[in-house]
Amino acid sequence: METIFALASARGRAGVSVIRVSGPQAKNAALVLCGSLPKARQAGVRRITWRGDVIDDALVLSFDAGASFTGEDVVEFQVHGSVAVVKAVLAALAEQPGLRVAEAGEFTRRALENGRLDLSEVEGLGDLIEAETELQRQRAMAQMSGGLRRLADDLRAKLVRAAALIEATIDFADEDVPVDVTPEVLDLIGAVLPELQAQVDGFGVAERLRDGFEVVIVGRPNAGKSTLLNALAGREAAITSTIAGTTRDLIEVRMDLAGLPVTVVDTAGLREAGDEIERIGIAKAIERARMADLCVALLDGADPLPLLAEVEIDIAVQAKADEVAGPIPAGRIAISGKTGQGIAALIEEIGRRLERKIMGASAINRMRHLEAVSRAIMALESARIEVLGSPDRMELVAERLREAIRALESLVGRVDVEHLLGEIFANFCIGK
Repeated sequence: METIFALASARGRAGVSVIRVSGPQAKNAALVLCGSLPKARQAGVRRITWRGDVIDDALVLSFDAGASFTGEDVVEFQVHGSVAVVKAVLAALAEQPGLRVAEAGEFTRRALENGRLDLSEVEGLGDLIEAETELQRQRAMAQMSGGLRRLADDLRAKLVRAAALIEATIDFADEDVPVDVTPEVLDLIGAVLPELQAQVDGFGVAERLRDGFEVVIVGRPNAGKSTLLNALAGREAAITSTIAGTTRDLIEVRMDLAGLPVTVVDTAGLREAGDEIERIGIAKAIERARMADLCVALLDGADPLPLLAEVEIDIAVQAKADEVAGPIPAGRIAISGKTGQGIAALIEEIGRRLERKIMGASAINRMRHLEAVSRAIMALESARIEVLGSPDRMELVAERLREAIRALESLVGRVDVEHLLGEIFANFCIGK
């Protein structure tokens, strides 16, 4: 096994930079540079020298194999975050025999291979690195802490029990078995199937929590959609003008809205288009509103928008409330993008509606997870049919139960995932 090294913190100038070394030669390489190492899991200041030159005074930590992130001997150098210092340390490590620069995600991959993480925890770590909001961080930490593994293990244990009962009837088919096992097997299958179906039902919301919700703003031309987008974003993300039809294409802004990951989309004004380009923009606006998690309609009059007949309006907003002389129609949130009136109330309402959606979020949030759980459901439904059928079909029941068990094991990377690893780890940075 080769020893790998890389910068584990962000590139560029910083207060402190962390360089990680992992593998059988990690401690020997560190001894060459530092002369001595502190006790395992204790930090100590050491002077890093190479070829007679002093590179830096660093805080050094070492971890023994089996008690480190990767499961191997690991040494970490916390050096001053100078680009020149980092470059010099990396160059010195590169000259050590048996050491090479780590590939993207290779530290985490070794943690997986050495049993320090399962595949679902690796994916949780990837989500944690990408987390932009507090809720994303919490969800990622839950998965990284083994939440999906515990669910899979609990359901798997029930299916293993069911499979053992069925195997017993097969092994002793020529003897009188005193107890009919089919009621317990059916009970076990009946306990697992609803849990799996709940995961499938909540998949869409869980995926949105990881990738972000979409809120689309629609309204007539010059209703203030772009001004509202800018107010939500806190910057000039869209061009605003009194000229109707200024926005022809979709303008998207990613933001943390009420603690949730949200992409807010500004759309072309809805009216009878005057030219082909505007007509395309309006068609795209309607289609995007139809597919969105929430549709916010800016209304500047008492009449609804005829072009939105096929779109469900989730939040009705009275646009340009600072210019409205009469009473605001019931059911509308009065806002003004210019003065800020009602913006906080609108954000609160968006957050409240999205929070209702996330109540049913499942523990699975990737297509790989969905496919595995769906395979397990199909196998269990088939197993139940066979149990209720002829008693001489127990071999088929056993095989279907084994299929469901393998599907659950693939969730955490115990089987059938080798072809996925390259794609998964390619999305990690070098230092992870």
